[in-house]
Amino acid sequence: MTANQTRAADETAIRNVLKGVYEAWNASDADAFVADYTEDASAILPGSYRKSREEIRESMKAGFSTFLKGSTTTDKVLNIRFLNDDAAVVVSETGILFPGETEVPGDRLVVASWVLVRQDGKWLLAAYQNSPAVMNQG
Repeated sequence: MTANQTRAADETAIRNVLKGVYEAWNASDADAFVADYTEDASAILPGSYRKSREEIRESMKAGFSTFLKGSTTTDKVLNIRFLNDDAAVVVSETGILFPGETEVPGDRLVVASWVLVRQDGKWLLAAYQNSPAVMNQG
């Protein structure tokens, strides 16, 4: 396999990790949501910091049974940048759709950064962070 083919295969694998996270969200499955997270993964969202896969799982489990119940997500990968052969940063735009919604309101869109690492030949999520998206004015 050429270097370009390897990089393309890695990009596909990374996109599949993210796809799996969002499929798990759409199924309200906290265990599947963190299946591709490292044990020491972190998640930073406005107002919260989760320091492990287990903290993230527990938080998602609680959310899926309360305020996130029935929600789904949208996600658009904006960029994948490789830091080296075994680490990558992904930037995406994402939002939560609540039951009955067909479009994410602009004030609920976020820009997210994902850090992925290759461990034992498999891409895993090591860190996630999101911030409100700034809407273009004009």
